[in-house]
Amino acid sequence: MSKLILKYMSIVATIYLLSLITDSVIIGSTPALFLLGFVLLLLNLLIKPLLLLITLPINLITFGLFSFIVNAWTIMLADLFVAGINMGGFLNSLLAAFIIAVFQHLLKDSKRN
Repeated sequence: MSKLILKYMSIVATIYLLSLITDSVIIGSTPALFLLGFVLLLLNLLIKPLLLLITLPINLITFGLFSFIVNAWTIMLADLFVAGINMGGFLNSLLAAFIIAVFQHLLKDSKRN
């Protein structure tokens, strides 16, 4: 599978699992979940590199940990674009960004073997 499909699958799986774990993440419908995954994938391809470039000094000072904040911002931005999904705020978006990074890392490692 291509990298984009793996990223899309990890985004959708993370948001779904997060909605099962926390009460504050609300998914209105399955198409809204898939649409959120697609919008977030597009934002990660188009907007995220620009945000990472703008926040590069802070990212260097924090040894790359500020990239989780940028990921949370893109998740919150995607949440604004998609009706039927409510991420429940910054902390849930930050948690989702962390879990997405872990899933993508695990999928990337499993693809190598």
